Amino acid sequence: MRMLFRALAVCLSLLAPLAWAGKQTVCTITINSADEQKTFRKYLSPDKYEFVELVERGRKDWLASACQAKVSCDVLVISGHHGEGNVFFSDALDINEHLDIEELERVSCSNSCPKLFANLKEVYLFGCNTLNPQPQLTASEEIQRSLLREGRNQMDAAQLAKRLGLQRGESSRDRMRMVFPQVPVIYGFSSVAPLGPVAAVSLNRYFQQAGPGEVGKGRASASLLRNFAQHSMVSTRGMAESDPLMPLRRDICNLADDGATEAKKVDAIHEMMRRPIAESRLLLDRIERFMATLDTGKRASPAVAQALEGIARDTQVRDRYMAFARDADQLPVRARMIQLAQGFGWLSAEDRRKEIVATLGDMVARKEVGAAEVNLACKLNEQRELDGALQQVAARASRPDAAGPSAVLACLGSTEARNRVLENLVSTSDAEVQVAQAYLRQRPIADAAELRGVTRAITRMSAPEAQVRALDTLGRHYLNDRESVATLKELFARTKSAAVQNAIAGVLIRADRRSVSAADMLPTLREHRLSAARGDSMVDALIARLQQIS
Repeated sequence: MRMLFRALAVCLSLLAPLAWAGKQTVCTITINSADEQKTFRKYLSPDKYEFVELVERGRKDWLASACQAKVSCDVLVISGHHGEGNVFFSDALDINEHLDIEELERVSCSNSCPKLFANLKEVYLFGCNTLNPQPQLTASEEIQRSLLREGRNQMDAAQLAKRLGLQRGESSRDRMRMVFPQVPVIYGFSSVAPLGPVAAVSLNRYFQQAGPGEVGKGRASASLLRNFAQHSMVSTRGMAESDPLMPLRRDICNLADDGATEAKKVDAIHEMMRRPIAESRLLLDRIERFMATLDTGKRASPAVAQALEGIARDTQVRDRYMAFARDADQLPVRARMIQLAQGFGWLSAEDRRKEIVATLGDMVARKEVGAAEVNLACKLNEQRELDGALQQVAARASRPDAAGPSAVLACLGSTEARNRVLENLVSTSDAEVQVAQAYLRQRPIADAAELRGVTRAITRMSAPEAQVRALDTLGRHYLNDRESVATLKELFARTKSAAVQNAIAGVLIRADRRSVSAADMLPTLREHRLSAARGDSMVDALIARLQQIS
């Protein structure tokens, strides 16, 4: 009998490699640099590895296309810049492709694409902070206060708030582990990742030392991590069923699954809302995105209407939700929750307006009002429906002449406040310039005379760094005024700052071509350009463009 078991063990040991002996599929998602992809191709034999590039240039639904083609990846290599907003993107102006993590969640959660990631053994994420363990969301004091309101004692509320911060904080690492559950090895970077050419050097060194034999085996490579040690490469595993974050994954998948009906997703949101509001607060962005998809037609369908009615009638949840919203530490969060409350049927249009006006009043009453608050105020009054509340909000301003409150009041239609904001654009204070920039992104200058005045004020500034910031804001406007162009031309000729010249060129290259005369502008650019501005700069780009049209 012992001999039989020994023989069986030998057979199994011989058969095990056969499971890996077939060709493995290496899927690549090349958003930015192709250096990493090319290096893998260089060392992985086509006899053992088949490469499939999932990105189809010019096609928006390229990931869905891969699902329809029933591609099944053994190894996945994603290359792209990775930053705020959880998106992989490119810094090349001619590349429009990007990859939202929400799209990866949809594929991971949906039965419509069961094969693409089902057999993954390794994932390589070449992007900054792809496995950063720091939470992107934190359980702020408002969460603990909400738990106290719901009847928990101080100790329980503090402990639960802390646990929610850990379990619902959603670091980049946690999101990747949820997107790729059960995957044995996920490589990424805990902070800044190397650029493509630099990453290729480390990959080359790794393959030369270890060879290609480790790829696709589902085991973390100490050699790979060692070669990328100076670039903060780390590895982790995909989420297991027993993981404490698995309930969060289920919540996310309830909304991301493209096979679930709208009514089922509304019911899932209602179920989330029945728990402590703090939990649904940390899923606010996903709930918002789904609710935004419910147009009038979808809301009118019997199943969706019934599910929404269930939320609208739930006064207990509504009261807890509104109490949390009004107590939110971050006013943008409060405003978003108010918007959502109207979508749930908890607020009429007039009720929503009163809540928003109260929010803006609390905003200007604060000591510090920054660019984020100004951006929010202008967006809330995008349709000018709040202009009538100007006096009511202004009465609560602690410092109505300060940059932040002035910009909020300007968003509500105050001409006097708008004039103060335009003055702040040429301020030497970073904070005041940022507030002015936030306002002008939402309420750009349309009047030619006003634009001339702002341009003249910018040319009179004495601090080059502040001048560059102001010019960058001006560059977002479509300059079509010859007088303003002439003013900038004079500044270009007399400034001693190469950065200012570059910023001027940035404004002019975006301007209406009819307002910039090549014959008039080119001599000034050539004669007065500063040597520090030569090379890869906006000045070069402007000269090249004007030469084409001269």
